[in-house]
Amino acid sequence: MNGASELPAERSSTGVTTRPIAVVTGGSEGIGLAIAHLLAERGNDLLLVARRADALEQAAAAIRSENSVEVMALALDLTRSDSLELLDAELARLGRHPHILVNNAAIGHSGHFSEANPAQLDRLVALNVMAPGRLMRHVLPGMRARRGGGIINIASLGGYVPGPYQAAYYASKAYLISLSEALAAEVKADGVRVTVVAPGSVETRFHAKMAAERAFYRILLPTSSAASIARWAVRGFELGLRTVVPGFFNLVCAVALRLSPHVVLVPIMAWLLNPRRPADRGAEHHARDASAGDVDRVDR
Repeated sequence: MNGASELPAERSSTGVTTRPIAVVTGGSEGIGLAIAHLLAERGNDLLLVARRADALEQAAAAIRSENSVEVMALALDLTRSDSLELLDAELARLGRHPHILVNNAAIGHSGHFSEANPAQLDRLVALNVMAPGRLMRHVLPGMRARRGGGIINIASLGGYVPGPYQAAYYASKAYLISLSEALAAEVKADGVRVTVVAPGSVETRFHAKMAAERAFYRILLPTSSAASIARWAVRGFELGLRTVVPGFFNLVCAVALRLSPHVVLVPIMAWLLNPRRPADRGAEHHARDASAGDVDRVDR
């Protein structure tokens, strides 16, 4: 897809001329930052969105140093009820409209669902489910009217199967996969692309933040780098693919997860995902689960 610098400016119904930009949520680190680098290499100006202003500015500076594009940063909590208004205000200030949206911000939870902090579960649903849905509903009318642009949603291979001990996170990614595939079909005729990416385990801080490093999936299953997942994501988006499962091993797993009965799969997933925390440290680790909400997306 053409970089933003190669696309024409657009005059809105109010007579204001705006230029295209790629908006990347969770863009301060991990997969989001890696995707931002690739979009910048392709000539797209960027607006990085995450909660921590210091990390955002560092990420933006790193991208600027390597590319001749404009990179802006917006410190914003996407779970706020007025997040869309604040995003619009920033875009208006910059004289921009979203040509590409990357929904990457998310958090996880590891442990017994019944022992989870209710506030943490609320935040997980707000960030993993409500925020990408609201953002897509917000930007798609403009993209359809312009007959161009698109969305990259970062889901997880876990979205294809129930995940005991990461139940809420896996369920949130199932929602994102289903919604993305449906919307891709709805907007295809309008020249808009929607690509959902379902990586397996990725070598980032996400798992440690959930205190899940002792789980067998971290030991037995292969991991990918954030840069590798970003390459798959951007290339799949450019090719117009609706679903991208990075890597041959993960692709085989995705097929198996879709075809195998849950009565067989779910016990296996429980064995793989059990965080296996020492009993005397359970309270400490459940507290760390809640702190994962302070991370703008460093995973999968």
